[in-house]
Amino acid sequence: MSAAMREGKLFENIMHFARVLRGAGIPIGPGQVLEALAAVKAAGIGSRADFYWTLHAVFVNRRDQRDLFDQAFHIFWRNPQLLNKVLGLLLPRFKDDTPPDQEDAIAPRVADALAGDRPQQVPEAADQEEVTLDASLTYSERELLQGKDFERMTAAEIIEAKRLIKNFRLPIMEVPTRRHRPDPNGRRVDLRATLRASLRSAGTIPLKLKSPKKRHPPLVVLCDISGSMSRYSRLFLHFLHAVTSDRDRVHTFLFGTRLTNITRDLKARDIDVSLDRVSKHVQDWSGGTRIGPSLAEFNRKWGRRVLGQGALVLLITDGLDRDQIEVLSAEMERLHKSCRRLIWLNPLLRFEAYQPISQGPRVMIRHVDDFRAIHNLASMHDLTLALAAPGTNRLEMRAA
Repeated sequence: MSAAMREGKLFENIMHFARVLRGAGIPIGPGQVLEALAAVKAAGIGSRADFYWTLHAVFVNRRDQRDLFDQAFHIFWRNPQLLNKVLGLLLPRFKDDTPPDQEDAIAPRVADALAGDRPQQVPEAADQEEVTLDASLTYSERELLQGKDFERMTAAEIIEAKRLIKNFRLPIMEVPTRRHRPDPNGRRVDLRATLRASLRSAGTIPLKLKSPKKRHPPLVVLCDISGSMSRYSRLFLHFLHAVTSDRDRVHTFLFGTRLTNITRDLKARDIDVSLDRVSKHVQDWSGGTRIGPSLAEFNRKWGRRVLGQGALVLLITDGLDRDQIEVLSAEMERLHKSCRRLIWLNPLLRFEAYQPISQGPRVMIRHVDDFRAIHNLASMHDLTLALAAPGTNRLEMRAA
């Protein structure tokens, strides 16, 4: 160990840095902290880049943790530009309707973790008058959380949102199948059961009736994990894990630049185990978007396997794709004709002024049965209610 390491507070600062990462939502335990200390001791302090990648190799296990680690590292280890931005976040905020720049915005979880250790100023009780507030018209914390955008949640709010998502259920309406079941009030005569009953009777032939069986249709989910959707993808996976645990015949696919089937990965009862399996199989997380080729691969390889018996399809994407528009139009039409109901879930619908005027959304909206927002807990709850009701007529939707 060098003299600088023994005399300075580098190891102590590394432990504080691990505490910041844990507060930002990255699961870090004491074992990883000890590994980080051993790694820095073995690698030494050669350059800032070497120090960065040494800690990155120990603390980062998933692709979606890279941005949080990068922001927290440059802020904690005194990058002047990012430090000024965090200090600005910690000052009193005023309402501003202009959307922040996504490239310069600091993750709320990082800012919340860095501000977590700051002592709160408690005013003296002698100088304060007792004030009684009427909270009859105020919102509870849970109601505020229901309407808060996933992109603006802090680490504590995301943990609470994951807990609420775990209890979500999809009451999909049952549809009749071609198979029948015995039913004394049925409208059709069961000839086979009637003949079997006549063999056991003495002269009389009891009439057996039947009615069609009802079953939940298959649910197919196509979720976009490109860079523009990365801030929503993780909570979408928690939602999809809750749906998969709640019912059978749920098929989930992720796509960015390629298509990945994660149906088996989400069947683990533990959500952390499922996410670990997904992170190992998905190679194009937070990358580009190729919606048309991804849908073409799905229609060619998986359409006939999972779209039978009147399947419902949830397409989760912002539709921001400008390449191969002709392919996108043809594959959307084919997907629409192969399923009972196609629902497009778009986070951009959270903006009231949003209109599908770019090439990708303008082509896609022609081939969907329902167009809904998906950006907070309230929108997820509305989706569960929409799936429980019968869908709109396709001819009326196309005319609208």
